[in-house]
Amino acid sequence: MPSWIGAVILPLSGLLLSLPARAEVKARSCGEVRQAYGAKGFSLADIPYQEIAGEHLRICPQEYTCCTTEMEDKLSQQSKLEFENLVEGTSHFVRTTFVSRHKKFDEFFRELLENAEKSLNDMFVRTYGMLYMQNSEVFQDLFTELKRYYTGGNVNLEEMLNDFWARLLERMFQLINPQYHFSEDYLECVSKYTDQLKPFGDVPRKLKIQITRAFIAARTFVQGLTVGREVANRVSKVSPTPGCIRALMKMLYCAYCRGLPAVRPCNNYCLNVMKGCLANQADLDTEWNLFIDAMLLVAERLEGPFNIESVMDPIDVKISEAIMNMQENSMQVSAKVFQGCGQPKPAPALRSARSAPENFNTRFRPYNPEERPTTAAGTSLDRLVTDIKEKLKLSKKVWSTLPYTICKDESVTAGTSNEEECWNGHSKARYLPEIMNDGLTNQINNPEVDVDITRPDTFIRQQIMALRVMTNKLKNAYNGNDVNFQDTSDESSGSGSGSGCMDDVCPTEFEFVTTEAPAVDPDRREVDSSAGQPGHSLLSGSLACVALALQSLCR
Repeated sequence: MPSWIGAVILPLSGLLLSLPARAEVKARSCGEVRQAYGAKGFSLADIPYQEIAGEHLRICPQEYTCCTTEMEDKLSQQSKLEFENLVEGTSHFVRTTFVSRHKKFDEFFRELLENAEKSLNDMFVRTYGMLYMQNSEVFQDLFTELKRYYTGGNVNLEEMLNDFWARLLERMFQLINPQYHFSEDYLECVSKYTDQLKPFGDVPRKLKIQITRAFIAARTFVQGLTVGREVANRVSKVSPTPGCIRALMKMLYCAYCRGLPAVRPCNNYCLNVMKGCLANQADLDTEWNLFIDAMLLVAERLEGPFNIESVMDPIDVKISEAIMNMQENSMQVSAKVFQGCGQPKPAPALRSARSAPENFNTRFRPYNPEERPTTAAGTSLDRLVTDIKEKLKLSKKVWSTLPYTICKDESVTAGTSNEEECWNGHSKARYLPEIMNDGLTNQINNPEVDVDITRPDTFIRQQIMALRVMTNKLKNAYNGNDVNFQDTSDESSGSGSGSGCMDDVCPTEFEFVTTEAPAVDPDRREVDSSAGQPGHSLLSGSLACVALALQSLCR
């Protein structure tokens, strides 16, 4: 064969081999990618004008590409940032629900206590004048302790209320017996007759039950709103793993590298990526839903038998009723006390010259409804509870549905109606793998995200435990019981096993050392544990009359 023939064939073969590659490079411009990349605020200096070989890519397919190494790094960080913003934005509703409702409830309860204290003070100044002002610290201390309990103080409500009535008895006993001098020891003896003689009638027992249940429910509910707020805030701030970041980059921006910036990810592709990235958050859902259910149960109590507004609004009337009972039965009470504690010493002449009626002869005068303070925080408890119940119901399953909420966003995916013309991680085509189930253990075969199912997120487990503890407190509050999680060694102050359940069956799956509300019998009436004690019949006749009279006045 002539030598020139070989010389001609070799260059021609080289030319033929190189033609396809040159034609492809010439045909694939990166113009659209440059425009989309620049729109995100990145420098166009990073991006080529035409596709280049992709051997340098670490995440996206190593084919001809519009991405340099610098672009892949920047878009990877961008995908991480966008994912964090998506999760935070999607959970915005549940976070703002707990933030705003906690603020509203807390404002309402605090103002309710302030109004009740002001109402009592105004009423007693008008009704009892100087006698009240000289002894007002007894009542001020009552409200101080109620506020301290509500704000999380270590206050035993039952003991505190017992102490209030004992102190009030001591003060009133001196006022109705001004002709005598009473030592501290003698007054301590007097206070011991509070339960036996029932000088204030049935008011202390009823008020104890009402206040204990209402305050336990109110405080626990607000604590629940606090825990919900904190958990939602913490869980919404995600820290994606390296495997998640790779999957996010591949889903959100590898289409850029393939010259397809306008093609959005397939919906099912997005779901698998999000289920892998949010696997631990989905595991929070079970405990979150139980927490929401417990919040709804306590909300029902706040609307009904444990309504703190119905307890605090008329507390001045109820305490006045108790004082009137004491006045009506002062002679019998004094006689019994003198019999049990001994005859006191006469007071100095000036003081003994004044008779009891001159010292304490004012009678109860009920408030005119128009004189009462306006409703706390410009609303009512019923309206607040109705509102929060609706919001709480909407927040159920929020963490397990997070991937679905994100992936149905039109700015994220191509949607469910466009399954053929979407980015599947490799090209513009249908996404074929099946969708994973929710939760960490179900991601073992996730085709998009490398998830270590043997290492649950410690941070999420801490949130699960916080919800579990709060749920148990809410369940106990529903039954009228206050659980002390800090020190359960000797905090049980309840004298019975009653819980205040309004249903035949109460939740019993959790057992804690509790501060219990006074017991109730099967007919839902509060049990009077001291009904058979000596001296009970001494006041019963007059107390019944006074109670009936006051009930008609209060109506």
